[in-house]
Amino acid sequence: MRRLRVAGVGAGYFSQFHLQGWRALPQVELVGWCDREPSRIQGLPAFDSIESLLEEAKPDLLDIVTPPETHHELVRAAARRGIPAICQKPLAPTYAEAVALVEDAERAGMTLVVHENFRWQPWYREAKRLIDAGFLGRLHSVAFRLRPGDGQGPRAYLDRQPYFQKMARFLVHETAIHWIDTFRFLMGEVKAVFAVLKRINPVIAGEDAGIIVLEFENGTTGLFDGNRLNDHVASNPRRTMGEMWLEGSAGVLRLDGDARLWWKPHQSPELEHRYERGPDDTFGGGACTALQAHVVDSFLKDSSLENRGPEYLKNLRVQEAVYRSSLEGRKIAMEGFAP
Repeated sequence: MRRLRVAGVGAGYFSQFHLQGWRALPQVELVGWCDREPSRIQGLPAFDSIESLLEEAKPDLLDIVTPPETHHELVRAAARRGIPAICQKPLAPTYAEAVALVEDAERAGMTLVVHENFRWQPWYREAKRLIDAGFLGRLHSVAFRLRPGDGQGPRAYLDRQPYFQKMARFLVHETAIHWIDTFRFLMGEVKAVFAVLKRINPVIAGEDAGIIVLEFENGTTGLFDGNRLNDHVASNPRRTMGEMWLEGSAGVLRLDGDARLWWKPHQSPELEHRYERGPDDTFGGGACTALQAHVVDSFLKDSSLENRGPEYLKNLRVQEAVYRSSLEGRKIAMEGFAP
């Protein structure tokens, strides 16, 4: 069996889930990892520069797990050697920089995938399977209530991801973008948005609460109601980070905080819809591993990829419309919208 040689850059908090995912895949050989502090890298050949990593480890794929402002140069470094990359989100600090990054990759003929893993959480894959099977009937709406409860007080985020406090754009740029992508995955393309964003915790720079209403081209609607201060009923509030209601003509599919799905047929009792929820001891029910397995399978079998760079820009365009809507206090139609 051919194995894909994978190397990565960035040994911060979230890299543990990337490494856990790669190590779970028998089709992958981890050949090295890079960080400004190589002592943080355990059990792998460690490098302190991207150039030495790419030159000596000779990977087939580069995994970029660093802050957004570093992504463009890392993508360029991989492109110069003809190495495809999978890059964490946010893709870049601004929309214009994200467009430039994707365009540079496309001009170089480089395959660039965005590590947007929420759509790979088992509950959303099962919801999509049920939608495609016609289980819900004609779709009406989707709603998600984000309540991870990790943004309270002066020490909010400092123990895990301290840079969250300094982000000028926070809730949408860092968090709600996951549901913009997931809603598009479940419901289709966005036609218009309306949003009200605000800051509740004064110690952070950006917004940490908001209501986003999405109109989809197929006539359905979406509601994202989020704040990071309050929590929800769950043994681990960060497992799903909130609760979802997906409504169709046949009934309502509800996601609870313990990743259980509940099905309520129209005018009938609600019953648990059992499915494989994934492991409960890692991020998002194994979402990183599922995404990485999809990428590996695509490269080894030459199959299609979800969330390639140009496709992912659609999410960022919706994100920009959300910020514009909140700033101007009006609904923004996506047709003709220029970020």
